[in-house]
Amino acid sequence: MSPAKRQQSDAMLYTLILFVGLFIAATTVAVIYYVKFEDQRTIAEEAQSNLREIATSAELQRIGTIVGAKQAGKSRLATMVDYLDQAVYLIIGGLPEDTSAEVKVDTANRNFEDTRTLVQTHIEPESIDPNTTGFVQIVQKLKTKLDGTIDTLQATEQELTVKTNDYKNLEDATYNKERTWLAEKEGYRQEIDSIKKDYNDLEVDLRKTTDERVLDLTAELNEEKANREKEHQEKLQIQAQLQMTQDKMKSLQDELNKIVPLPDSEVVAHKSDGKIILVDNSAKVVHLNIGKDDRVYPGLTFTVYDKNMPIPKDGKGKAEIKVFSVDKNISTALITKSEIKRPIILDDIIANLIWDSDKTNVFSIEGEFDLNGDGNIENDAADKLKTLIEKWGGKVANEISIETDFLILGKQPSVLIRPSATELEMDPMATERYEASRQKREHYQEIQKQAQALLIPVFNYERFLFFIGYETQAGTAGAF
Repeated sequence: MSPAKRQQSDAMLYTLILFVGLFIAATTVAVIYYVKFEDQRTIAEEAQSNLREIATSAELQRIGTIVGAKQAGKSRLATMVDYLDQAVYLIIGGLPEDTSAEVKVDTANRNFEDTRTLVQTHIEPESIDPNTTGFVQIVQKLKTKLDGTIDTLQATEQELTVKTNDYKNLEDATYNKERTWLAEKEGYRQEIDSIKKDYNDLEVDLRKTTDERVLDLTAELNEEKANREKEHQEKLQIQAQLQMTQDKMKSLQDELNKIVPLPDSEVVAHKSDGKIILVDNSAKVVHLNIGKDDRVYPGLTFTVYDKNMPIPKDGKGKAEIKVFSVDKNISTALITKSEIKRPIILDDIIANLIWDSDKTNVFSIEGEFDLNGDGNIENDAADKLKTLIEKWGGKVANEISIETDFLILGKQPSVLIRPSATELEMDPMATERYEASRQKREHYQEIQKQAQALLIPVFNYERFLFFIGYETQAGTAGAF
């Protein structure tokens, strides 16, 4: 082969090799770009699928109409969440923890249902349709009910004013009549005294005069007796009128008591101090809506009662809790006693008779106490109770007075048997101990009377423990 042809053949070979190399490189690049394109398409499809879960194509086109004005620096979804939070806040008066929209709406629904149930006790149930009635309609119905109640109250107050004025006028008239009758009575007494004197004088004269004089004086005496009998009958009539007036006054007083009954002295004892805002049953812990700003501190105990229910007279609750952590406006407490059939739930109320966020309650302690339940009276029980009350922010007064809020009454002190002469010879101090025990019993009874007269709520030891959430801990070591 000639050199020229060989060179031509080599050039073609090189060209072929170059073409094959370029083909392989182009194919490799194409494959790489194809693979990357497929990855990007998969990502785009996943993004499109995720976007459809948030909003459909039709909803995306109307996103501005659905959400409304977009807040600066926030997405449409974040803007809608803010609007939802505002709506929930208007319903429940505050937002729950940072949870899902489902939980927030569920919380709002529960609060609305509780409100609707509560309102049905004051408004005819058939007027509240759960499918069409909202907070605005409920408030309007309550306003209508309140306006009616106010009108009724005003009418009652006017009627009370009229009856009070009538009662005062009758009382004034009765007082004036009574003064008149007393004056007449004094006049009758003076006349009777004068008649007695005349009678005595006549009796003397009768012994000195003739039979004729005796007859004349006897006639005069009979006349005087007749006058006295007449006066006596008039007096009986006046007394009957006085009795009728007193009966009428009593009737008016009974009517007045029906309109304005005596106040319930124990209403302050049945006031709640806070409520449960979160329950963690697994950790046996609850969170309360009161904290340091309300003067809460670790160690404070509360009794838990059912929400929307009044605190029972005996003070027994569904559970007892003890605070162990306190923040500015909330606190955390350990569940020390609970019932499986009556678990603690959100919005349950709590109370402690001693503790108060606004004032210092004043207590009086009287009687004998068995604090640990061993059957023996403890001589220093009153001092231990005083320490507990003062520890929780209360005050203990030595004597009962109008300033006293509550009386803790133990068992009535027993009185020793009066010592005999023989016992006194053996123990000269026996009389002093007997007198001391008798005076202690009299003081106990006097305190009871004063509390009743001053309308001061009285608590025995067991009921007192229930009202302070301390019934479970009272029997443990170091409880006092």
